[in-house]
Amino acid sequence: MAMKFRAHDTFFIRKGWLSKGMKYVCNKPDVFIDKKDNPMDVLGIGSNMVKALRYWLQTVGLTKEPNSGRRTQSFTELGKAVFEHDRFIEETGTLFLLQYKLASNKEEATAWYYFFNEFSMSEFTKEDFVASLQNYVLMNESNASVAIRSLNDDFACIINTYMPKQRSGSPKNSPENNIDCPFGELGLVDVFNKVRRTYKKTIPAVSSINPWVAMAVIQDQANGRKEISLNELLTAPCNIGKVFNLDALSMLDLLREIEKLGEVKIIRTAGLDIIRILSDGDFNSCVEMYYASLNEQN
Repeated sequence: MAMKFRAHDTFFIRKGWLSKGMKYVCNKPDVFIDKKDNPMDVLGIGSNMVKALRYWLQTVGLTKEPNSGRRTQSFTELGKAVFEHDRFIEETGTLFLLQYKLASNKEEATAWYYFFNEFSMSEFTKEDFVASLQNYVLMNESNASVAIRSLNDDFACIINTYMPKQRSGSPKNSPENNIDCPFGELGLVDVFNKVRRTYKKTIPAVSSINPWVAMAVIQDQANGRKEISLNELLTAPCNIGKVFNLDALSMLDLLREIEKLGEVKIIRTAGLDIIRILSDGDFNSCVEMYYASLNEQN
């Protein structure tokens, strides 16, 4: 299994980065590789930040590059929808969609995948997470050697991704470092004990997760199946329970909201604990329905 660590060069996603990146990819698909126009000058950020932005755009599912030939960027289907409907990434639902793509990206963001899908400690220190992740790497890639520093940097980047600076107590250096990551709005990680530097995963407010966004994830993970057990939704890697930090009660509340849309039926009789998917939609059609529902509210 391919794994990747510290591909962000210690730079977490800054507010405004993704929308800036999308704007330039739209106008100039070779923005990151152009020899004539220096990407640093075009984007107005340092060389390591350019590399980090190129990585993040792909890792959160907004853009893609070909594996061979000239590695220009183009929008994914999700990227097209976000650029059309929420190009400044102001909607919480957009952030939850990107969170799903990030937390399920086992090959490109291994530490994020592990943190949300496999790591089960309710309260933890950096050392707890790094030791656990190191063990996971050894179990899955016996001949892999990953520097502890890379795993430490991944942990710091995860904390900076989901926690506002004043909460995490991170050092403030350059003005660019003082900009919070928009994913901090999702309410997925918090400080447990500031003195001991322990952290905890937190359950977001169910009202902040749009049911169409959750349905997009369910459809994506269902792979055409029409019946999914509640246990799978809650505990399977990359499903709504794991990527959105839900417990059984909050997940049921969310499923009831999806049921109101007429997309699923919750069946808890005759020994069954399942949802039945009633529509033929897929991830992209649910994303479009999400943005259409926002327009209706406006």
